[in-house]
Amino acid sequence: MALFSFSTPGELADAICEIFRDHIAELNRQKGQINLAFSGGTTPALFFRKLAANQEYPDKKTDWSRIHIFWVDERCVPPGHRDSNYGMAWNSLLSVLNLNKHQVHRIHGEDDPQEEALRYENEIRQVVQKPKGMPVFDWIFLGMGEDGHTASIFPDRPDLLESPRLCEVSQHPGSGQFRITLTGPVISHSRRISFLVTGENKSRVIRQIIKPGPEAKRFPAFHIIPVNGDLDWYLDSSAANLLNIKK
Repeated sequence: MALFSFSTPGELADAICEIFRDHIAELNRQKGQINLAFSGGTTPALFFRKLAANQEYPDKKTDWSRIHIFWVDERCVPPGHRDSNYGMAWNSLLSVLNLNKHQVHRIHGEDDPQEEALRYENEIRQVVQKPKGMPVFDWIFLGMGEDGHTASIFPDRPDLLESPRLCEVSQHPGSGQFRITLTGPVISHSRRISFLVTGENKSRVIRQIIKPGPEAKRFPAFHIIPVNGDLDWYLDSSAANLLNIKK
């Protein structure tokens, strides 16, 4: 596990953009197809906007021609809804990339949740390589809520961390909103997992997870451990203020 701290969310986003560009360039030299899964939230939105801006500069742009984009989770809303993770990604990044339709694999949040979870699972199995039966993403980007949830795996649904399915339906414990999420096993089989976390309201949970503390096991993010890959945590100074890590 690697930890990185940055003074501001903007500096974090700038750094992850450079890391993204370099790692994708390496994957483009190695592979014919690259499979990524993105999360929603304010930090990914900032990351996406900076990626989009970088496409205007030859020395900063990324070659997206071999990249297939999936989502870690989605709210059960239409793509034009303000809560849609796909909608946020489209407005922040995808609209400037000129990708082919077959490269973008959105979760249909407007459809029946149970049927869509099964459909999306089947789509992942058809597109993402399965070296030992389990689809293996090249890179998954995760966020974390102040309750320690990640993807849409909330503390009241620890069963989703060990589900035999790739996708499940969950429900936000506060709003009651239904969501479709990747489960723990498929996330943990990714070749690379990166948490992007900002905000002082996450700092206590971050300390519990990184140390780890006595409460760590009740936070779903604590249980995301790569089976055979790399795990990175990218934090801003507010999220990392209870840790002692190098910037």
